[in-house]
Amino acid sequence: MHMVATASGKMQRVLVVSLCATACYVVATFYFGLRAHSLALISEAGHNVSDMLAIALSFVAVYFQRRPATDEKTFGYQRAGVLAAFVNALTLMALAGWIGVSAVHRLYAPVAVQPRLMMAVAAAGVLMNGAIAGLLWKFSGDVNIRSVFLHMLGDTLSTAAVIAGGVGILLSGMMWIDPVLSILIAGMILWSSATIVRETLNILLEGTPRAVALSKVRGAIADVPGVLDVHDLHVWSLGSASHALASHVTIEEMPVSECASILDAINCALRDGFHITHTTIQFEIRGCETTHGCSAPPALEAVGAHDHHHHDHGHSHAH
Repeated sequence: MHMVATASGKMQRVLVVSLCATACYVVATFYFGLRAHSLALISEAGHNVSDMLAIALSFVAVYFQRRPATDEKTFGYQRAGVLAAFVNALTLMALAGWIGVSAVHRLYAPVAVQPRLMMAVAAAGVLMNGAIAGLLWKFSGDVNIRSVFLHMLGDTLSTAAVIAGGVGILLSGMMWIDPVLSILIAGMILWSSATIVRETLNILLEGTPRAVALSKVRGAIADVPGVLDVHDLHVWSLGSASHALASHVTIEEMPVSECASILDAINCALRDGFHITHTTIQFEIRGCETTHGCSAPPALEAVGAHDHHHHDHGHSHAH
């Protein structure tokens, strides 16, 4: 927990630096965009406002993730970051749509700009956004931070495209260069944000984590000496980097004190093979007839009708 808190503290400091730098750049791009009559630079200011919102949202999410579990929130606030990533990804998709529509409009109605001023301000933006993206890359294993990283990377590329567009306009006078580059960038942003939406929805819907094959988990538990059967197996994500598991495991009839070694072996296999450390294992001496495999819990009436008193269950929990 100390390591997690330290990483979260570093994350928060990086996000604060990123927020301050982005705020300064928003003011600069808007001011110089008006001076240069450049819609591209004014658009950059808009992009960076969305970055500011994304960074602020992620900062709040990291703060909540550090809060301990309570009686009301027994898993803590680990999914605050996942929810922030989902919202960020949706704003990215909306932003990509806006860039695409604006670019198509500018293909039909070219805007005369001052390419030299446009390139100078955009060059400063590439350095700033690139530096922030570099700082965030270290923490991009967290889906929340990765969504902000993609925001900043997208802005670095779009700002670089503004420079390239400025060079092209300066040399050839062709105004269509900038909107065509903008359409390509919008496509890239759309693709990356769709990936985040898919991942965060899977976590929020308690789907099996992408990196975990349920058949392999079932096999690893079944291979533990003393295990006869594995059923009602569920694996889900508490946050972007922590997973939980619950399962019924059938074993031979024995005193509860003797099954501790089986429980230890199961937890070691799950920790070493799949990085799953939050487990709830229920031992049984006969398989439960109502629910088998990876299925939803039975209806309440079915639970009431199923006589659990005839089961000799040993309950073992490892957290």
